[in-house]
Amino acid sequence: MKVLAVCGSGMGTSMIMKLKVSQLFQKLGVQADVNSCSLGEAKSGLSNYDLVLASTHIVPELKAGPKTKIIGLQNLLDNKELEAKLKENGIV
Repeated sequence: MKVLAVCGSGMGTSMIMKLKVSQLFQKLGVQADVNSCSLGEAKSGLSNYDLVLASTHIVPELKAGPKTKIIGLQNLLDNKELEAKLKENGIV
């Protein structure tokens, strides 16, 4: 599975989110290639990913193809919310 962590304000938060997502997937036994980028970079290549994780306030700005699932998070660094959203959307 190809996963993209997107941050609206730059790379810092998305890099931390990438690490958290990678750790969670590893813990749950899900094989995933996780990348990160800024909102500006994300607008051009979302269709290359199976899953996009971003803050809920920037989700409306993200457009992807029908095979890409976009999940909005209230707190990008909250592992409990992340795991709950992944389960809720049938990812894990």
